[in-house]
Amino acid sequence: MIALLRGSHAVMDFDDQAQLDGSQVENRGRGGIPGGGLAVGGGAAGIIALIVALVFGFDIGGLTGGGGAENPGVQPSSGNLSEKCQKGTDADQDEQCRVVGVVNSLQDYWATKVDGYQPAKTALFEQGVQTECGAAESAVGPFYCPVDRYVYLDLSFFNQLESQLGAKNTPFAQAYVIAHEYGHHVQNLTGTLEQSGGEGAESGSVRVELQADCYSGVWAKNAVDTGFFAKPFTDADIQEALAAASAVGDDSIQQKSGGQVNPDAFTHGTSEQRVTWFTNGYKSGDPARCDTFSGSI
Repeated sequence: MIALLRGSHAVMDFDDQAQLDGSQVENRGRGGIPGGGLAVGGGAAGIIALIVALVFGFDIGGLTGGGGAENPGVQPSSGNLSEKCQKGTDADQDEQCRVVGVVNSLQDYWATKVDGYQPAKTALFEQGVQTECGAAESAVGPFYCPVDRYVYLDLSFFNQLESQLGAKNTPFAQAYVIAHEYGHHVQNLTGTLEQSGGEGAESGSVRVELQADCYSGVWAKNAVDTGFFAKPFTDADIQEALAAASAVGDDSIQQKSGGQVNPDAFTHGTSEQRVTWFTNGYKSGDPARCDTFSGSI
């Protein structure tokens, strides 16, 4: 388990008496990939190449032959976190409970903004997982599957975020990642997720990803109003999110993998764009200001 980072880093402060709903997060434990699963290239370059295509993504269908009837079966849950994660004090002390608190806050916020909002659960896993979008290994990073409406997260990704991509593994960096994935869920409910596709600096894929970054910032601005946090996020918290957003820009990852920056291969946006759109969402606090589909980005 990743320890809570303190010292010079900001620490998210949950309201001690906030009532957590642990049923929104499943702990699926360690899983394998029946039928072989996704073949992952060796070394840092192979992992980074996967992150280029998939981190903070939503469509992993086809990685192992797709989901649906061809899927060998969704891995059963080994239990939700209701017993373990009950109050805000638990979220302050335990990483899995912190995920529960962030997820609870995200869902409470978006339920006030999306008519007929339908919750999306989060599944924590280790090594590999089966989903209705197909099978995935941990190296693909966090992702959202629109078929089963789950966010999938191996917490070891955050160590990778720090060791390979240069961002700090801090509580709010983690919250940014989770909020981005729930941004994809909102897009799925509202229909904008369908506009994703292709590669390139102006592609639908880039526009979808940048909107999810913006939605992440919008939630951050309004999170304290959900009642799960004791106070608004600090400037230090926001800087952690911005550092994580910058680290996963297409140009930054291409450079870290030893290649040249190739805008024609962009799928998520540059570091500057990701920082800009998160900031737009945070400063405005308004989902309507997250239109990445009109004009240039």
